[in-house]
Amino acid sequence: MLKTHLALMDELKDYASPRAKLTRMLKSGSIVQLRRGLFVDDVSISPRVVAPVLYGPSYISFEYVLATAGLIPERVAAVTSATFNKNKDKVFRTPIGEFVYRYLPAAVYPHGIKHEIEEGAGYLIATPEKALCDSIYKVKGLNSPRDVVNLLFDDWRIQQSDLANLDRAFISWIAPMYGRRSVAHLVKALETGDWR
Repeated sequence: MLKTHLALMDELKDYASPRAKLTRMLKSGSIVQLRRGLFVDDVSISPRVVAPVLYGPSYISFEYVLATAGLIPERVAAVTSATFNKNKDKVFRTPIGEFVYRYLPAAVYPHGIKHEIEEGAGYLIATPEKALCDSIYKVKGLNSPRDVVNLLFDDWRIQQSDLANLDRAFISWIAPMYGRRSVAHLVKALETGDWR
């Protein structure tokens, strides 16, 4: 279970020195620090539950969602999340895994995400369509629909049938909110179907 420093101090208030008790707990491994002020008492906790608490506001997206949805064949080691109103991407390496946070425009943040519950805790996760748009947004050098097609099929190895099953109407609707040509090129590639 995730615990803040304040919650732990409240739990340990009956000890003569709550801080000393916390230090002993950390040394014994009965509690693990994920970042300053955030702890976990079980390292087998789902990283999806940890991701939004570690750094937020955020939702799980990018290659983590593409992999779990079966769009890309690679296993993804880090939990990748989207955030907004941040100036740079952030990485946390913790005892339970690596967490990567990438910023996106605030306008796209609330769309194409769903609320999931796991281990009694909630988190937000992107739909495959949103994760694809988020991922394309962060790739530099996509100057044409053909560049996007090459990325999708040659580099990411997405299957054409999987791409055809995505909700293209949603992708077309949200693409202008990114304000980046690469996402517009994705829409064009899907519309023209020159990838078949």
